[in-house]
Amino acid sequence: MRTVAVVGASLAGLSAARSLRKQGYDGRLVVIGDEIHRPYDRPPLSKEFLVGDVGEADLALEPDGEDLQAEWLLGARAAALDPAPRTVRLTDGRQVRADGVVIATGAAARTLPGMDGLAGVHTLRTLDDARALRDELVRGGRLVVIGGGFIGAEVASTARALGLDVTIVEAAPTPLAGPLGPTMGRIVSSLHADHGVRLWCGVGVKGLSGETRVDAVLMEDGRNIPADIVVVGVGARPCVEWLAGSGVELDDGVKCGADGRTSVAGVVAVGDCASWYDPRAGAHRRVEHWTGARERPDAAVAALLSWGESKPGIPRPPYFWSDQYGVKIQFVGTAARADSVTIEEGSSDDRNVLAVYRRAGHPVAVLGMNQPRLFTRWRKHLAATPP
Repeated sequence: MRTVAVVGASLAGLSAARSLRKQGYDGRLVVIGDEIHRPYDRPPLSKEFLVGDVGEADLALEPDGEDLQAEWLLGARAAALDPAPRTVRLTDGRQVRADGVVIATGAAARTLPGMDGLAGVHTLRTLDDARALRDELVRGGRLVVIGGGFIGAEVASTARALGLDVTIVEAAPTPLAGPLGPTMGRIVSSLHADHGVRLWCGVGVKGLSGETRVDAVLMEDGRNIPADIVVVGVGARPCVEWLAGSGVELDDGVKCGADGRTSVAGVVAVGDCASWYDPRAGAHRRVEHWTGARERPDAAVAALLSWGESKPGIPRPPYFWSDQYGVKIQFVGTAARADSVTIEEGSSDDRNVLAVYRRAGHPVAVLGMNQPRLFTRWRKHLAATPP
């Protein structure tokens, strides 16, 4: 290959670029990113960055002196992929012709109708999002978080530490039931009440009120929640619209094999936009976690450089972590595969537990709350267990 284009300049794209060089690729490397920023770390955006414990320089993913000998096209959005010849067309009219393409365009925060143009309403996905939200949180006031997932929970925890009055509204009966299951989702989300954060579940949001700036969240049951600031954390959608008509198969993201290969030869996908085949689950799934974006590009690049001749390994079980109210939450595996979950260490009353999820008696997932040592042993055990 003479030219490889990496479309996406966040962690997954940077990891793919590094892996290309690590695996011996010495040709032209073009990295395309729709943000103007060099690659930066996203997990601190909802925590340390919001409270001012880390600055923008601390978020940099590239150490001093690193030089991948790449052409960086930043502030450039992909508009289309022409499969023959492989050409990435950009919205500004430029074109990048490549022998191989790595799709790493990530995901974008979902929004709610009526939030555009209304001051005080935020999503949190990018550095620019975090800048805007940080400037508002330092003023204090009443914060309403729409969505009780991990981003919403982390923002609520951070805002509470800053002294804000915080309410979370969640349409599902139990927050985090999707990733953790209802039993453990209920235990983890009880951290909010422990720290004076109101949690309303089982009712949807009807809309937002305010002329130029938000002043309340309107609930479907008729209640209104006064708000000075609103954070919408209702999930993310994969950024794959630009691939329409390319021949790349899409199904909740870019549908890939267990090594990141897509339906088009010479094109692989990694990161939040990629729906990899999971041999353990026997299905495709997107893994929107830092660890996946860091680890999986190695396999995808190997497949790309060998034109699919490399033997795909078994991806490690999905892993993520969250820091809320001083509690370290870690999870590995897939809760949806389990038919039982048991607390095997600690006490839910102390928010200090190690829970194991099993299917037909075999462990398929593990949750730790302030149990890093024991959790790490279980994580290694799951990774070594064949599907």
